[in-house]
Amino acid sequence: MATPKNYRGRGELVLLCALLGTLGEIGRGQIRYSVPEESDKGSFVGNISKDLGLESQELAQHGVHIVSRGRTQLFALNPRSGSLVTAGRIDREELCAQSARCLVNINILVEDKGKLWGIEIEITDINDNNPKFQVENLEVKINEIALPGTRYPLPDAVDPDVGLNSLQSYQLSPNHHFSLDVQTGDDGTISPELVLERALDREEDAAHHLVLVASDGGEPRRSSTVHIRVTVLDTNDNAPVFAQQVYRVKVPENVPPGTRLLTVSASDPDEGTNGEVAYKFWKISEKQSPLFQLNGNTGEISTAKSLDYEECAFYDMEIQAEDVGALLGRTKVLISVEDVNDNRPEVTITSLFSPVLENTLPGTVIAFLNVHDRDSGKNGHVVCYTRDNLPFQLEKSIDNYYRLVIWEYLDREKISMYNITVMASDLGTPPLSTEIHIALHVADTNDNPPIFPHASYSAYIPENNPRGASIFSVTAHDPDSGNNAQVTYSLTNDTIMAVPLSSYVSINSDTGVLYALCSFDYEQIQDLQLLVTASDSGDPPLSSNVSLSLFILDQNDNVPEILYPMLPTDGSTGVELAPRSAEPGYLVTKVVAVDRDSGQNAWLSYRLLKASEPGLFMVGLHTGEVRTARALLDRDALKQSLVVVVQDHGQPPLSATVTLTVAVASSIPEVLADLGSIRTPTNSDDSDLTLYLVVAVAVVSCVFLAFVIALLALRLWRWHKSSLLQASGVGLAGLPASGFVGMEGVQAFLKTYSHEVSLTSDSRGSHVIFPQPNYADTLISQENCEKKYSFLTSRDFHECRDEAASVQQAPPNTDWRFSQAQRPGTSGSQNGDETGTWPNNQFDTEMLQAMILASASEAADGSSTLGGGAGTMGLSARYGPQFTLQHVPDYRQNVYIPGSNATLTNAAGKRDGKAPAGGNGNKKKSGKKEKK
Repeated sequence: MATPKNYRGRGELVLLCALLGTLGEIGRGQIRYSVPEESDKGSFVGNISKDLGLESQELAQHGVHIVSRGRTQLFALNPRSGSLVTAGRIDREELCAQSARCLVNINILVEDKGKLWGIEIEITDINDNNPKFQVENLEVKINEIALPGTRYPLPDAVDPDVGLNSLQSYQLSPNHHFSLDVQTGDDGTISPELVLERALDREEDAAHHLVLVASDGGEPRRSSTVHIRVTVLDTNDNAPVFAQQVYRVKVPENVPPGTRLLTVSASDPDEGTNGEVAYKFWKISEKQSPLFQLNGNTGEISTAKSLDYEECAFYDMEIQAEDVGALLGRTKVLISVEDVNDNRPEVTITSLFSPVLENTLPGTVIAFLNVHDRDSGKNGHVVCYTRDNLPFQLEKSIDNYYRLVIWEYLDREKISMYNITVMASDLGTPPLSTEIHIALHVADTNDNPPIFPHASYSAYIPENNPRGASIFSVTAHDPDSGNNAQVTYSLTNDTIMAVPLSSYVSINSDTGVLYALCSFDYEQIQDLQLLVTASDSGDPPLSSNVSLSLFILDQNDNVPEILYPMLPTDGSTGVELAPRSAEPGYLVTKVVAVDRDSGQNAWLSYRLLKASEPGLFMVGLHTGEVRTARALLDRDALKQSLVVVVQDHGQPPLSATVTLTVAVASSIPEVLADLGSIRTPTNSDDSDLTLYLVVAVAVVSCVFLAFVIALLALRLWRWHKSSLLQASGVGLAGLPASGFVGMEGVQAFLKTYSHEVSLTSDSRGSHVIFPQPNYADTLISQENCEKKYSFLTSRDFHECRDEAASVQQAPPNTDWRFSQAQRPGTSGSQNGDETGTWPNNQFDTEMLQAMILASASEAADGSSTLGGGAGTMGLSARYGPQFTLQHVPDYRQNVYIPGSNATLTNAAGKRDGKAPAGGNGNKKKSGKKEKK
């Protein structure tokens, strides 16, 4: 319907007045606005941002939105201006019918503050509807005998507008027989009636045409017309009369269609056809007409469709009874619909904050719910609650809104998602309920460190392991998710023997697998104590530690080391003395050996491998003691050679051998006499032996020179190859260097293995002289090593290597030395036993040593055969008082000799190189001076 031009100016004035009135009411706790109906879409309603105390740009930031319930949204928020505007054209008549005031309630939710604001908007009426009659043409039949003053009701016009815009007046076209009388009802409605002013004469005028005009009071005024045709009838002087002026009935809303509600009855005293009455609806609205049906013959009223209390709770209508003579009777029917609990509560999730962090504080709002029941009374009263025992509770907010809040701390590691069931039940009989399910996801926070299954770990790895071998694997579990559960592994920075721990082992940061970066040696490192750290990738990261004990398992990789008797360094052979009067079981000497391994790998056993006189000597299986097996006879040779093998119990077993020379004599003079009686036979074999020796030396020299030449060629070939590779751009910086570096290395190599050959023609055994280096860390004292040469016979030839030329020997161990009782001595000085104690009388040994050294010196000058003949025994000076074994490594911690209770104990002597208490040392030293 077109709006007049002058309406807009007045509408703006009305809107301004309504806005000022609304602003005056804000202070009373309710925000009210008004807007005229039929306003264009986007028309201004009110300044929400100002009334809520927010800036227009902050509406979206605070999450301000409309949460009113309804099928269509009538209003919207303008985020730019911060004002409430219309979402479309609003028809007040459709929304509120003919109510005096049309109020629309909406709710504004400010999410971040968790507040709801109620807004009341009044829709003001404009004159946009014409008064409307139900019919355009109306026929009124009047008996010609009707008396002046008779009234005939006319149909009412209906105007949906209210106030001045509604129906205000009726006007009847001018005529001579009728006038118009307007009746005002108790509710303010006006009804037109046609009043007969002058008697009718059918013969004079059978029909009269009138025009009824209905007008409202709006500006501009609107009107509508109905054409009335008055037909003058013959005489019928009695009209139908209803039994009741008003019929009332109550009916529940759940009655099925076709149910009889009531029956109206009207009587006509006329007879014949003039007394027959027909019923019909006289006044009924368009919405009510399809719901009811009326039997025109019986006056029975029944339902045509299902009734709904929520749509309309009360119906009123008028029933007309008419006879054939057009006489009318009317009555009013009032139908009240009673509410039945036929609607379940409706639960709407207005706002849901999901997912929620697991460290959210109790009392935080996570959802807003709207609960509504279309029923009334108790049937529409709703109780809302949660069914399960969950850490959430519902709290009543304004109107029919509930808020779901957290009342306990959440733990995602226990429950990562909650299926919250919200129940809404009314108080009707029987009660109806509705349940909805809210899926709330709990977001993870980094509140759990990685956890190892065990407090500590132990791992075992055999020594001599390959580099890069996998040792062990640790795994830590983090109950968090995502980056908070991504675990990385690392080792704490530590040092072992002044070497960083990272040089020994490494760990895969992703898998936790530990790898050996070197080959372990049990004799150097027995165990490693590691600290593994597991850290997650959260913010901030959390970590935990676990200790790992890495034990190195011993392997049988060390050959038994013979401590006594030591291989001589002066070219002589050590001699043990056994008197011819020795009884069976006489302790001749004792072989002392150790094994650097541990456990069974260090259990040693001794046995006699070879003897020049089988059955003469025996060796203790566990003690290493060499004893006589029978009494010595005169026919037994002066010099006895024994080969003793020492073997461990490892798998496979390793062994070492030592050769012992035993001099059989009753006394030292007898030994010297026997030695002096030995003469070198002169025969033609001397020159042959010398020739053989020269050839052997030449062959060895040639082989050595060939080896040096091959080594130089190999070095030159490698140097040439590396030059070619560097020229081609291939980097070989990572290759290991050669064992011999340049010519200087070759010269050092040649110098290390230089030796001197002395050949004589008058001696059967030529001599090979080895210069002895002067080292302080050897078992032989420096005094005995300076500027001396050791002479070896062809039979007792022994090669002496200088192993300390390139490697600095470790400083002496000051923790232990052999005691006086454990030092080796002459066989006859003391009777041995199975306990492994050494003879402590060294006088005979020292005297024998002095004499033998004197004889060896004379033999070197060619004046004696001692040390130069075929039967020469090179008696060593190692049995002097200076032999304390002070430079022998300390292996007592891993030496175990089954079957023997012998132990290595600390000596009482000092480490200053002096002789222990007693006079034997002085005699030894004076003897040396005399020899010099």
